[in-house]
Amino acid sequence: MEAKGGIALQPAVHQTKSLRRWWPKRRLWKIVTSVVLVLVLLLITASGTGYYLIHKSLPVVDGTLNVSGLQQSVAVWRDDHGVPHIEAQNEHDLYLAQGYVTAQDRLFQMDLSRRQASGELSEVVGDKALSRDKFFRTFGLRRAAEASWNSYSQDAKQVLEWYAQGVNAYLHQAVQDNTLPIEFTLLGYQPREWQPVDSLTIGKYMAFDLGGHWEEQAFHYDLAQHVSEDQALDLFPSYPVDAPTIIQAMKDNPLDVGPLLAEAVKPNPFNGSNNWVVAGSKTQSGKPLLANDPHLSLATPSIWYETNLKTSSLNVSGVIFAGIPGIILGHNDHIAWGVTNVGPDVQDLYIEKRNPANPNEFQYQGKWEPAQVIHEEIKVKDAAPVSCDVRITRHGPIISEFANDKSTDTALSMQWTALQPSTELEAVQRFAKAQNWDEFKQALTYFQTPAQNFVFAAEDGTIAYRANGLIPIRTKGDASTPVPGWTGEYEWKGYIPWEELPTTVNPPSGFIATANNKVVGDDYPYHLSNVWAQPYREKEISQTLAGKNDLTATDMQKLQFDPTNLQAKEFLPILTGLLQGQQDKLRDIDLAALKELSDWDCRDTLDSSGALVFNLWESELPNVLFKPELSDETLSLFEDKAGTVDHLIRNAASGNPGPWVQERGGLAAVALTAFQRAVDHAVELQGKDASKWKWGEFHQVPFHHPLAAVKPLDLLFDPSKSPVPGSKVTVEAAGWDAKTGEVNHGGAWRTVVDFSDLSQTYNVVGPGQSGHLLSPWYDDQVKDWTTGGYHVTSTDPQVYQVKGHQLTLTP
Repeated sequence: MEAKGGIALQPAVHQTKSLRRWWPKRRLWKIVTSVVLVLVLLLITASGTGYYLIHKSLPVVDGTLNVSGLQQSVAVWRDDHGVPHIEAQNEHDLYLAQGYVTAQDRLFQMDLSRRQASGELSEVVGDKALSRDKFFRTFGLRRAAEASWNSYSQDAKQVLEWYAQGVNAYLHQAVQDNTLPIEFTLLGYQPREWQPVDSLTIGKYMAFDLGGHWEEQAFHYDLAQHVSEDQALDLFPSYPVDAPTIIQAMKDNPLDVGPLLAEAVKPNPFNGSNNWVVAGSKTQSGKPLLANDPHLSLATPSIWYETNLKTSSLNVSGVIFAGIPGIILGHNDHIAWGVTNVGPDVQDLYIEKRNPANPNEFQYQGKWEPAQVIHEEIKVKDAAPVSCDVRITRHGPIISEFANDKSTDTALSMQWTALQPSTELEAVQRFAKAQNWDEFKQALTYFQTPAQNFVFAAEDGTIAYRANGLIPIRTKGDASTPVPGWTGEYEWKGYIPWEELPTTVNPPSGFIATANNKVVGDDYPYHLSNVWAQPYREKEISQTLAGKNDLTATDMQKLQFDPTNLQAKEFLPILTGLLQGQQDKLRDIDLAALKELSDWDCRDTLDSSGALVFNLWESELPNVLFKPELSDETLSLFEDKAGTVDHLIRNAASGNPGPWVQERGGLAAVALTAFQRAVDHAVELQGKDASKWKWGEFHQVPFHHPLAAVKPLDLLFDPSKSPVPGSKVTVEAAGWDAKTGEVNHGGAWRTVVDFSDLSQTYNVVGPGQSGHLLSPWYDDQVKDWTTGGYHVTSTDPQVYQVKGHQLTLTP
């Protein structure tokens, strides 16, 4: 028994010891498993709740909905890419339905747009937006919109009111059914009713976004305070006739514009576009072709919303800014039109002398004039309201005060065409109904701001171009610097006569192209601008169009996605030649990078290593030239930085280096330093094997959603990043952040119109039509946008009704 028992007990003792060792682990495992299960359940519950909260606000796109205010039923057909085709029996219902449908897809974007332009963001996002709100309260876009209301015709006012009724019909339903977009829930607020002036305010914001060069003038003002006169003039677009007087005035009346530079909201300096139109004499079909891709900031949702509006007497299709009725760019059954930014000098900064005894008075011709003082109150989420006084002189608002000490005796005011009453949204309504060039040109009389390059084509074969808008004539000065506001010498004396604005109809070349390039010769009798885009996009477009006489819509699409870098073709021989004489300073990795450049075809394609090296090199050149004398804040106002750097290199390469190049040891030293910095950046990004570097691994588009700034909401709202060919200077425009490579600017909408069949056009809207996260049209066009694809938008009911989603809106 003992032996037996002993034999029997040994395993028992062993098992007991084993159990004692295993039990804590087993217990810990059970605890960990339970916690994980609980977390998974919580995650599933949270995900389910989140999905429910997001899903319940999905727009209804099929069936029938009752919409308050309609007179008759309206059919809304959404095609395969979510483009709404709105069929109404009268204009009242058409624009009311457009407001309703746009709000279904873009209400949060619409609300954010009007808040930003009105200076009302702090009310919903808190004090982090306070500086931005003060800036826009100072600029006064909403005040200008309100002042514009009475300039509109009764018909145009009705359209704005009908549109607002439609937006509010959707808003009231969404509030009642608790189906507002999830962004409102996350920010914890409910949008107020839409007002017609909200649409006008968004229109004024677009005038702001397309600019007028006040930033360049402020940049020159800052230069005068911090660098030598020779250095300052070296960065001017041209030598001002009264340069000594102006520079002395800026020095004698110094103002620390640092806070203004740091806090100002500055439009992207590359805001612009491509457009061109080709006569039937140069096309395969014998009918005109028109192409347009406006370049603005890229985001989710797109700045553009594609729509087809139809009644028995109207059929217009194209894009509009969400929050505005009508179609601003597009075509009807007879004509098509597109725009690029003229970029004229329509903003002037004035140096104002303040009365030391009264901060609300400013000197003019020896007398103190009282400024108009507007008391603004900015609501701030979770905080007390903030008061903001805006002073408006005879020239315009004092813009230096929103971030500066108001006790200074010197201030900067701004005069700007867009701060005056204007009727651009009335022009939009008239575009839709025009049937020929004469009628379209008449509609342009209502389009004052922003000044745009319009290209036009008609079914009768006419092609035309016009630079249209209010462009001031100055008594003195050339808009390159702030000017004395107290003398009366630098006042505006009207605008370029409408009949004398640059216009071309049916040119012998058979085509017209613009890409924010200089649009007039030196013999044009009026000043338009000191700042033009680099010429490379327009040059590539014109060379392509001139070189072929059987052009097709497919050719237009390929041209819109052309990544040829003509800047590289011009400067690469110059810059690499400068390195050849400095072989002893080149590292092995530098030589490898130069090998990639020598094999490069000067096309900014995704797999190109040469494209990465060259574009990083170009981005480093201004840093080498201008830092540390010029800060990042100052350089952010240098609107013509890219063109100026090109000019400095050309001059230096031809034996005429300016002071900035000379002080850096000459152009060869500048080229080497910038090149090696670019190579180091490439190594940091993609390793030491230069042959494996790829432009597309760095140059990618994220299409950021506004709430993506709050991590980790970017994971929820942002589409996946996608590589993009092209760059800032290619026809396939894709502006990018020099540090991250993120593509943040380009043609969010591209269109090609072929007059051989006006019932269909070729379009792409990046990233998609809808602003709703769960919509199939949220980011479905990213692939097409990044690879040169298009969808066909048809205005033929027999086409879009076949597969479309049908929603009937009833009274």
